[in-house]
Amino acid sequence: MSRVVRRAPLERASVSVVTAAVLFLAGILTLVAVDLMRTVQAQSLAQAAADAAALAAAQELAIPSGSMSPADAARSYAERNGATLLECRCDPGSTEAVVEIERPVHMVFVGPDRTVTAWARAVVGSGTSP
Repeated sequence: MSRVVRRAPLERASVSVVTAAVLFLAGILTLVAVDLMRTVQAQSLAQAAADAAALAAAQELAIPSGSMSPADAARSYAERNGATLLECRCDPGSTEAVVEIERPVHMVFVGPDRTVTAWARAVVGSGTSP
């Protein structure tokens, strides 16, 4: 004859509580991971925007179009990439453009939205090697 062992209702309830706690913790960790990945993605996009802005400013320094200043070109490219130009050291007549931009990060779980910053430098050269 086989014997059936029955668990007490309290034992089954404690397993349910532990399972619920583990699932809750897993959900929290997932949301934190989503915010971390959003921050990493925003930093990458900010760097791309800074690179584009610096190259646009350097192009205006090298071959002025006359329609906009190097800083205006950098601002335009930063905005096209979802960023805001903070600084552009790209004076007409210089041979380099250094820009700094910021881009918003929309958080899901960790507090309010934040921003990431990035900078890039582009140098206008003659195209010949020494």
